[in-house]
Amino acid sequence: MEGLLTGLAFAGAIWLALIAGLVLAGRGALARELATLLPDLVVLFAGLIRDPGVPLRAKAVLALASLWLASPIDLIPEFVPVAGPLDDAIVAAIALRYVLRSTDELLVRAHWRGSDVMLARLLRLAGVDPARLRSP
Repeated sequence: MEGLLTGLAFAGAIWLALIAGLVLAGRGALARELATLLPDLVVLFAGLIRDPGVPLRAKAVLALASLWLASPIDLIPEFVPVAGPLDDAIVAAIALRYVLRSTDELLVRAHWRGSDVMLARLLRLAGVDPARLRSP
């Protein structure tokens, strides 16, 4: 358990350093999106897992994706600029794609608390047209 906490702390420190580096490089908007991506995904996945309109298999995919996002072990280390967080975004996009194929698209919009721009990027990465999720 101590090793997991140490790994999470290390990953968090690298994540914060990456955000600070983006701010110092004049990429404030990208830094803000990156800073809020993980918390927004946690809220989205937690909301979808609790939603009775989401099928059990989709909930299982979301749970596995949540474990991946929480894990300090990544295919591409977080300290690698831009590409580091990309594997997390790809896993999130794959999970969202599965959820969108098995449930109502507006459930994703209802549970998303982040920016519309970031949701549109995730959906494009998942191969979904973001315009499909616009509220009526």
